[in-house]
Amino acid sequence: MNLHKLGIIIGREYLNKVKKKSFLIITFVAPVVFAALCILPSLIMMGAKEETKKVAVVDASGLVLPTLENTDVVAYYDFTGRDVDSLKTALDAVGMDVVLDISPLDSVQRTVTAHTYSAKPLGMETSQIIENRINDAIETYRIESYKIKDLDKIMSEVKSNIHLVSYTVDDSGKESISESSVYMVISMLLGMALYMFIALFCGMVMSSVIEEKSSRVVEVLVSSVKATELMFGKIIGVALVALTQFLLWILLTGAILAVAAGIVGKDKIAALTGGGNPTEMVQQMAPGVNVPGMDVADLGTLLPAADTTAVAADSTAVAEPTGMEAIFSTLGNLDYGTILLAFLLYFIFGYLLYASMFAAIGSAVENEADTQQLQIPVTIPLLLGFFIAIYAFKAPESQIVFWGSMIPFTSPIVMLARLPFGVPTWELILSVAILIGTFALFAWMSAKIYKVGILMYGKKSTFKDLWKWLKQK
Repeated sequence: MNLHKLGIIIGREYLNKVKKKSFLIITFVAPVVFAALCILPSLIMMGAKEETKKVAVVDASGLVLPTLENTDVVAYYDFTGRDVDSLKTALDAVGMDVVLDISPLDSVQRTVTAHTYSAKPLGMETSQIIENRINDAIETYRIESYKIKDLDKIMSEVKSNIHLVSYTVDDSGKESISESSVYMVISMLLGMALYMFIALFCGMVMSSVIEEKSSRVVEVLVSSVKATELMFGKIIGVALVALTQFLLWILLTGAILAVAAGIVGKDKIAALTGGGNPTEMVQQMAPGVNVPGMDVADLGTLLPAADTTAVAADSTAVAEPTGMEAIFSTLGNLDYGTILLAFLLYFIFGYLLYASMFAAIGSAVENEADTQQLQIPVTIPLLLGFFIAIYAFKAPESQIVFWGSMIPFTSPIVMLARLPFGVPTWELILSVAILIGTFALFAWMSAKIYKVGILMYGKKSTFKDLWKWLKQK
């Protein structure tokens, strides 16, 4: 293979791609889209606040209304004693948005029923707030019905809101905090990014081969260079285009996000996400409280006398890192050097493996409509790797994920999805070695097919034809 000619082909392919308007548009528009996908959820949460709903409360139980508190979303007004049927048909006349009808207390079940009536469906936030306040009122009533002194205090002390803090320990005994949700997000992003790049740029290689073949330009080119030099020059040229675009995307997206963070402010973002603490979105209920018909003896077996010494000791416990602190600590503990190196290796050799096969497919057809049948065996492993990678965070050490990270047709995507959870060095080296060896084999096979197929016209090629070309010397 003539390296000088190969370099000319690579340069021609690279410049031909980067000078196109489509390349420039995608290069500068994609970072804006990526940044928007990161920023929009926060902006939407800021702008998706409901206007304050005026709620007319008709409380026949007498238990719920005293516990209702106005918020930015809901304002309550006492309409007890008014006819619900007349209210719900005259909301505008009384200046209300919603009628909340609470039934009399069911003394047997110790509960009430509640209905709302409004001209338009209530938003989820409004419904949830009203529902929570009614449940709190009934819980308070049930607690008080046991006639146990300071029972509400006991119940508040019984409730627990524990956030599991996980650490990983290395061979030297050093502990590092590890928030599994962070690994999950990074795992999915790495797997999806590599799938997108391989699918996008390998398709670009195939389209370029088909374009040159259908326009007969390839006949002129192969009169000056070898077919294998043309194929590898095209593959490497597109790879350089991909790396250029990828690096520009990272730089531009990072710059846009940095500017956006400066404008919006980190405090607002943290407030919108609840400080990053998932425990703030889950409230655990005390056991036994909501069970109808429980007597005092049963409750006593569940609620032993409170140990004030233990409570005092708990109050002096060392605060564990949670929320945003745990997330940033986990991000700081990641081995970015290994992740970046692995991403480049799997991107380069995963791309080269699939690009060589796509180039062979492109050489065997005269238009993209004829590629569907030949693409299926190539795209199925790529899709399989993508699906395994999506669920890799659930069980990164499972057999299907392990073998998915070793089989060369799925390893570029699956291994990257496993990487944030920690992969033994020998597994990483073995996986890359198998991928490189498989690429070398398939590149040789694809080159043989390409050399014959690029000059074949007037016949729709089949797998039988590809096998015949492969066996030719």
